[in-house]
Amino acid sequence: MAGAAFAAALAFAASPLLAPGFNGFDPSQFPVPQDNPPVQPAGYAFAIWGLIYLWLIAGTGFGLFRRADDADWAPMRPPLVVSLAVGAFWLPVAQVSVPGATAMIWVMLAYAVRALARAGDTDRWWQTSPVAIYAGWLTAASCVSVGLVLAGYGVMPETPAALVSLVLAVGMAVTVQYRLHRAPEYGIAVIWALIGVIVANTAPFNAAVAGLAFLGIVAILAVRGTDTE
Repeated sequence: MAGAAFAAALAFAASPLLAPGFNGFDPSQFPVPQDNPPVQPAGYAFAIWGLIYLWLIAGTGFGLFRRADDADWAPMRPPLVVSLAVGAFWLPVAQVSVPGATAMIWVMLAYAVRALARAGDTDRWWQTSPVAIYAGWLTAASCVSVGLVLAGYGVMPETPAALVSLVLAVGMAVTVQYRLHRAPEYGIAVIWALIGVIVANTAPFNAAVAGLAFLGIVAILAVRGTDTE
């Protein structure tokens, strides 16, 4: 399973090659075009994917070559492999189907959080940290997808859709971080996304969305203060 985790991380990191030039959902993919949706973080925030790809490769590579038979690493590997294997095909699907990509990213999130919960106590920076930042960003990204679907398919206007999405993201983040009582990188990744949302809503200023994102940051930091590491 150590080899499968490393291979899945490599495939996941190589997935942009299957969708060159993809910079997020095209506004025209929605019945109601999403030209500047308030739910979406500023573009710079997505640079975190580079860190995620590299850290997952480094972590799973360390696990393969140094901890292949370590019982402390074994429980988190199967769900991580599932999440990364689904993620390897996410970008091509996202180019043609918003609902399909949304369903896939929630599967990725579910298995990433499961992997994080099963991560052991040894080799934190190699085993737990890369999975934590991956799961944290997926928490934000999956909720952004929900907000885009709600607004893009005319279920509700853009700002209410963004608020629903943020409540969902913060609620999940606070719950996961509280249950973990460790892995601060998870909460940091969600906070990174929330800061991106605030930046994206400064011009024009959307007080409701930016304000809720700020409160979400405060809530995550408050829960983080109860962690054991």
